[in-house]
Amino acid sequence: MERVYVESILNEEVSQLPIGAFRGKIVVVDRPEDVASACEQLRQNPLIGFDTETRPSFTKGHTNKVSLLQLSIADTAYLFRLNRIGFPETLRALLSSREHAKIGVGVYDDVRGLRALHRFQPQNFIELQNVAPRYGITEKSLRKLAAIILHFRISKAQRLSNWEAQQLTPAQQLYAATDAWVGREIYIGLSKVPPLAPSESCLTTDL
Repeated sequence: MERVYVESILNEEVSQLPIGAFRGKIVVVDRPEDVASACEQLRQNPLIGFDTETRPSFTKGHTNKVSLLQLSIADTAYLFRLNRIGFPETLRALLSSREHAKIGVGVYDDVRGLRALHRFQPQNFIELQNVAPRYGITEKSLRKLAAIILHFRISKAQRLSNWEAQQLTPAQQLYAATDAWVGREIYIGLSKVPPLAPSESCLTTDL
C-alpha cells in the first residue's frame, strides 16, 4: 500500500504552515438549563470531537479539576463550563453512548479527569494516537497530527490560560473549540484513505 502521509514532521516545518482554526458557531454552555438542548444537537451526529481543559496548577503535586468539556461537530462547538454547571447526567449519558464516537488525543487522561468529577462508563472513544500508526504516522501530538493530515498548524497559545475565569475570552473560546473540532477532522481525513497496517479496534470502552 502506498504511503499517503509522512511519518513525522519537524517543529520548523509546522511553523511554516498556515494557521487553521474552527470557523463554525461556538456555544458556551454555562447554565444547567442549557445542557439538554446542546446534548440533543450533539446526539444527531455520530462523530463528535472531544477535548477538555483544566486550569493550570503551578503548585507541585496539585492538580485542578476539569474546568471545561469541549464537544464539536462539523459546524458547532459546545463548550461546557463544568466548573459552573457540574457534570450533569445528560452529558455523562452522551459520553457513555455506543452510538456516538468521541474522538481526540490523550482521551485516557481527559476521561480520567472527568471521572474524578462523577463516575460514568465511557463508551466508543477513539484515541487518535492509536489510529495514526496504522497510517505510518509516528507523531502523537494534536498539533503535529493536524499538520501532517490537515496541512495547517493550530495555535497552543491559550493552553495555560485560566479556564475558570469569570468569562472565557474570544481567544480561549476559539482555542478550545479548535482543539475539539480538529480531532474530528483528523479522523475524517484518515478515514478517507486506506491504512498501511491491518485494521484494529480503536474504540476504548472501559477507560
